[in-house]
Amino acid sequence: MNIRCIGFNSVYGSNYCVRREPEKNIFMFILVKSSAVFRINNMDFYVPPYTFMLYDDNIVQEYRADNNFFICDWICFDKDGDSEFFEAFELPFNRLIQFSDVEFISSIIRNIASEYYSLNSNRSKMLDTFMKTLLMKISDFLNRRDNSQQTVDPHYTALIELREKVYRNPQMKWNVDTMASDVNMSRSYFQHIYREMFGVSCISDVISGKIEKAKELLRETSCTVSQVSAMCGYENEEHFMRQFKKIVGVTPTKYRRK
Repeated sequence: MNIRCIGFNSVYGSNYCVRREPEKNIFMFILVKSSAVFRINNMDFYVPPYTFMLYDDNIVQEYRADNNFFICDWICFDKDGDSEFFEAFELPFNRLIQFSDVEFISSIIRNIASEYYSLNSNRSKMLDTFMKTLLMKISDFLNRRDNSQQTVDPHYTALIELREKVYRNPQMKWNVDTMASDVNMSRSYFQHIYREMFGVSCISDVISGKIEKAKELLRETSCTVSQVSAMCGYENEEHFMRQFKKIVGVTPTKYRRK
């Protein structure tokens, strides 16, 4: 498979709207991490966070924010000679599906994004492997879904709202105490339930939010690296550049050039 473009924890404004005509042999996977509206066959579907859609090359890709920030992971790709792989698995094309194991999927996409922007000699093979792992995981999830009952954690809504707030406000000085206080939990219990629900520590998520906002600013504005660093809550530009390169695989300047 050949990945055309990718986004991980991409954050867009409340007026974000996409309408993309189908293109032969081009597929799209999108996992929304905020509430959103998908339009399918001239009908609007309001979906909760952690819903995904796997578009094939026969349907218009149309979705928008639901009066709030739009947060998503997405991959645009083509088969590139892997038709047999697609036929071997029952992939849920053009269906809206809520995912329960979202952090595992998101971690795969994070790895794909990191590898996509790397200069590794085995880059193409790694991307192909990660992409097939993603699709197999989706297929496996669908096969198991009907055989299990998913429960909703009582803290789900509060934690989702907190996470969206963190991603919307990367400039704030988020720490464990302020985040735990926001959802009225003790520090230790908050750290435990946050990792259990999202698969990452709260501080790792704060950093992810900062880096994703930095990527957006580098792509869409002419702000200097120093300005981007400050807008994402970094007091030290050198620290920002080191952390950005560690997570993204390239420096902020090289990322902007790409």
